[in-house]
Amino acid sequence: MVPYGGKLYYNPGLPEVRAFVQEAMLDAVRRYPVDGVHFDDYFYPYPVAGQTFDDSAAYRTHGSGSRADWRRGNIDLLVRETAARVKEIRPTAQFGISPFGVWRNAASDARGSATRAGVQTYDDLYADTRKWVAEGWIDYVVPQLYWHIGQDGADYADLVPWWAEVARGSRTRLYIGEALYKAGDPAQADAWEDAGELSRHLALAARHPEVRGHVFFAARDMATDRVGAMARVAADHYTRPAGAPR
Repeated sequence: MVPYGGKLYYNPGLPEVRAFVQEAMLDAVRRYPVDGVHFDDYFYPYPVAGQTFDDSAAYRTHGSGSRADWRRGNIDLLVRETAARVKEIRPTAQFGISPFGVWRNAASDARGSATRAGVQTYDDLYADTRKWVAEGWIDYVVPQLYWHIGQDGADYADLVPWWAEVARGSRTRLYIGEALYKAGDPAQADAWEDAGELSRHLALAARHPEVRGHVFFAARDMATDRVGAMARVAADHYTRPAGAPR
């Protein structure tokens, strides 16, 4: 275990840790007729100012090349191995991930998005989310595009087409993660006080055929629906019964 930011973390650089994580999830796949296995946005931990994730011992034993590339390789292994093992046990089960919505800023990589986000999954979480989609390692991806249209530094309107381009031609299906939890929250930007903000997200995304649907976080906010944002989404976009996921 690695202490970091007041918590203890399993070290993805250890083969036994990757095996443990897989076995914990695959036990459910073996026991129950699950439709899928889902990873959220946690790989290496989000950065904590002034702290170092000390995996030096694991790197000395298992590492090669740069520390950053080795860390990304560890997460690549976890993703690829989990995907393969899920299919071995239950071929119809889907394996997907909902990563933080910015892979890299264009200032860091010409292939990146027109963003200036403080966190980049490639550089800070050592998760090469673009690669997983481009290579088709995962069945679906749900990037967490938890920003409003026009947000400075991370504009929803810029990120949807970026992800659509990444998914184009890949076997990985693209769904967009939506920040329902922000709607009507006074701690958020003024845009989230507008009941029509999320509805405009869906209208914008509909212009990109690679977007197969939307995932709204969180379930409790579906019930509270503080400013009627979800009711507006349903009225504008969900007037007919939904079919099975495509």
